[in-house]
Amino acid sequence: MIIKEVSSKSDIKKFLQLPVELYKSSSKWIQPLDKDIEAVFDEKQNKFFRHGKCKRWILNDDNGKVIGRVAAFVNNKTAKSTYVISGGLGFFECINDQKAADLLFETCKSWLVELGMQSMDGPINFGERDKWWGLLVDGFNEEPNYCMPYTLPYYVQLFENYGFQDYFKQYTYHRLVATPLEQIYVEKAERIARDPLYHIEHIRKKYLE
Repeated sequence: MIIKEVSSKSDIKKFLQLPVELYKSSSKWIQPLDKDIEAVFDEKQNKFFRHGKCKRWILNDDNGKVIGRVAAFVNNKTAKSTYVISGGLGFFECINDQKAADLLFETCKSWLVELGMQSMDGPINFGERDKWWGLLVDGFNEEPNYCMPYTLPYYVQLFENYGFQDYFKQYTYHRLVATPLEQIYVEKAERIARDPLYHIEHIRKKYLE
């Protein structure tokens, strides 16, 4: 197996296309928009580059086929917010092979250690927690919310076998738009609408104040 830093347009395409192959049998997976993924790695779009850095890699088998990918991040604003200096990894995708996964994890670890990190959180995002944050451990029969991670069930074992442990549990929720609101919300809205102290209108950029 050969691991390679993503450094060309061809590498980027391979990085983006790997999940398409891995999830082709999953009826619930929804392919993320390429532009949403690439925005994370674009210094002009991602403000976290102002106080951090990231690097990403693809993993090829001996025949040159892409079998894994990963990225590692350092956010200098939050690295020291816990009892150990912590970096992160994310955008992990891999075939069901522990050696391949371990090589991806080790590559991230080595890079983070070089930058002075003492621990590694993952999978996380080089940005806010509202996108690409966490490893799916339940709910594989549900379609993912927009920009929420949907990962293969065997990833849990790949992470835990390497040594990752639960840090915190994160939940995402959804409801059908057509689902009626509970009556209490209707009553509150009507009460506010009758109150002359409240004024509600759509935002207009020309009148933000």
